[in-house]
Amino acid sequence: MLDEGHRRAARGTDVVVGAADCRGRPHTEALLDGLERLEYRDRLEHLEHGDRRDSRDSREHRERPEHRDRPQRPDRPARPDREHGGFDLDAALRRRPALLLVDDLAHTNPPGHRNARRWQDVEELLAAGIDVLTTINVQHLESLGDVVESITEVPPGDTVPDAFVRRADQIVLVDVDPEELRRRMAHGNIHPPEVVDAALASWFRPGNLTALRELALLWVAEQVDDALRKYRDDHDIEGVWAARERVVVGLTGGPEGDTLIRRAGRIAARSAHGELSAVHVVRGDGLAAGASSAALARQRRLVESLGGSYHTVVGEDVPTALVAFARAGDATQLLLGTSRRGRLERFLTGRGIGETAVTLSGGIDVHMVTHERAGRGRPLPSRRRTLPLSRRVAGPVAGVVLPLLLTLLLDRARGSLNLTSEALLFLVTVVGVACIGGIGSALVAAVTASLLLNYWFMPPIGAFSYEDPDSVLALGVFLVVAGAVAAMVDRSLRLSRRAASATAEAETLSALAGSVVRGEHTVPALLARTRETFAAQAAELADHPVDDPTASQVALGDGGFLVLRGRTLPAAERRVLTAFAAHVRAAVERAGLAEAAAEAESVKAADRMRTALLAAVSHDLRTPLAAGWAAVASLRSPDVDFTAEERGELLATADESMARLSRLVENLLDMSRLQAGALTLDLRPTAWEEVVPAALDGLPDAGRRVALRGLEEAPLVLADPPLLERVVANLVANALRHSPPGHPVLLGASTLSGRVELRVVDRGPGLPVADRERVFEPFQRLGDTDNTTGVGLGLALARGLTEAMGGTLTPEDTPGGGLTMVVTLTRA
Repeated sequence: MLDEGHRRAARGTDVVVGAADCRGRPHTEALLDGLERLEYRDRLEHLEHGDRRDSRDSREHRERPEHRDRPQRPDRPARPDREHGGFDLDAALRRRPALLLVDDLAHTNPPGHRNARRWQDVEELLAAGIDVLTTINVQHLESLGDVVESITEVPPGDTVPDAFVRRADQIVLVDVDPEELRRRMAHGNIHPPEVVDAALASWFRPGNLTALRELALLWVAEQVDDALRKYRDDHDIEGVWAARERVVVGLTGGPEGDTLIRRAGRIAARSAHGELSAVHVVRGDGLAAGASSAALARQRRLVESLGGSYHTVVGEDVPTALVAFARAGDATQLLLGTSRRGRLERFLTGRGIGETAVTLSGGIDVHMVTHERAGRGRPLPSRRRTLPLSRRVAGPVAGVVLPLLLTLLLDRARGSLNLTSEALLFLVTVVGVACIGGIGSALVAAVTASLLLNYWFMPPIGAFSYEDPDSVLALGVFLVVAGAVAAMVDRSLRLSRRAASATAEAETLSALAGSVVRGEHTVPALLARTRETFAAQAAELADHPVDDPTASQVALGDGGFLVLRGRTLPAAERRVLTAFAAHVRAAVERAGLAEAAAEAESVKAADRMRTALLAAVSHDLRTPLAAGWAAVASLRSPDVDFTAEERGELLATADESMARLSRLVENLLDMSRLQAGALTLDLRPTAWEEVVPAALDGLPDAGRRVALRGLEEAPLVLADPPLLERVVANLVANALRHSPPGHPVLLGASTLSGRVELRVVDRGPGLPVADRERVFEPFQRLGDTDNTTGVGLGLALARGLTEAMGGTLTPEDTPGGGLTMVVTLTRA
């Protein structure tokens, strides 16, 4: 980042360093020379003169400097911006440089800053027209947080939304070999010598670095892939750019599908980060009628089990649709099964899907995979809406050739058959030609047969004569029969097409319904499903009709339109698109209703919270306030002469009341900070023996009513010590309140698969299963009948603080009666 700042400054750009976290690295600090820097804002000035929205944090940092000076993790040196007020956003906005360098995008700002996170500062700078160059570690990307934690066993802490990082005009990956990074660490180029050993043994282990490096490469690769696809769409580039291996397998629903999927999966697996997609083409000309829905469902599960994706697309022509889908997904290979048709069917129906796909594929490699059903199964229906070219050509030819051949045969057998038999044979030939070529071929055959029958077999033989009524009747019968048979053939084809079209539409809508059932009911998911189903370049919502001759659009109602760009849809596909539009319209309406419901729910929640708060505060704050006030008023009364013992008793009452009032107010403020997401954490390795005694000091009778077990042997946990102290204190106070006399509260610690558990065990009345989640809601006091035990925030606050530290708090039954609260935290 600093190198780029120097390059920009050398070219005349106004460059200013807003925040640079050098951590005492001399080589990095040397790069700051020659660049203008904004000074860090002083913390005390920031707290006294800046935003006072977090007044409790401000007071805590002024009154409890020991928390500010807590030791750092051994592998994480102190940071300059933690010792000061941090990045001065207001100064940057006043200075308004052309380019501002802001380090550590994921940083959490100190208390008093108007933005909780540094990326929100950057967002404000961008809105003000200031270009920003910033840095972020891969573990701080929000989408990778759980993956990083599972690898390193350390929660990532501060994170940045991926969507914000993707908005960057340019993303540069700074890639370093793990061993090179460890050598730099060992030479003292990253951290001071006193923390090198701890760092190499913890975060900077080779396995951690290698995994984080791969995550970074994959994340950036996804962004590059998206940028490449956008560039190709913007520039109408249709050729295949084989940046990575993408394998598409075409499925018909036949039994060969499993073989094709496994073969495609092996090809994709041989390439690093290869992608597997399976596609089934639904059309209106009969292919869908031959597909098995059960087989397609099974094959979909197989594809997904291999890490691939399943797609259904609509297309008039199967090979064209397959190649269009593969090209739209930038596929490098297309796998198809060899034809199940026999030789006769291949001759009659012309080229198959595979041959046509090879012709259309361009730069996509097409694999024809053999299987056990090749050439043996039920022939696939024609791939055209009308008769194939071979039948349209063969029909008229047969209409001339077959009557001629029949004439030659009958001439040789002259005298063995009478005229009636000869006429019937010619009629059978006309019917056969009608079945082959339709009505046009039938008429050709009828005319040819009647002429040959009249010339060769009806007297006078060797001459055309239509004076005989039998000749005229024969010609009429041939024409009527040929026309009737051809009409029946044509009607059968039309009905077959309609049935196949209905089946195709039903299958497409079934796939759409299935996607909604599987949870793809959001507007973006349905738009993506629509785009891939109709093999379009883009599917989008518009407020008005678009002026694009290549676009297909359907009105959604309320002035909205569903627009498909890339190709004009025929009428049959438009009917299906209308059904998709209805689902999209419903999704838009659901999204609006959900947003309105969320807003209403937040208002209702706030109202419930306000009502509960007023009910609790009206009693629980008033009680200690009244008691303390009464004690102080008695002490100030001139009418009573108190003894030293009485005076001490009144002072103790006032002190206890004020302490209780302070705890109540502190709990209320902490809960409000948790709900507002404004809690500042300082996670570091923490020992239970450091936290538990401090938590018990403020609890009456805790010394003799609490038993400790296994705390000294328990490993360190990753926690914020003051917050963990509050958690333990609240849980122990709750356990003491419900434990009967003579039954101490037990605190024990144990380790389980990288996590450490603290168990707070009491022998009280326990808690019904139905109430175990309610007890963690604010202002709930289940089982408290005296109405003097606080505002019901103790357990709610304990769970909130535990989850903020990356842990969990769950209730369990105590064997023999009682309740056990289990705090689970990450092992440091």
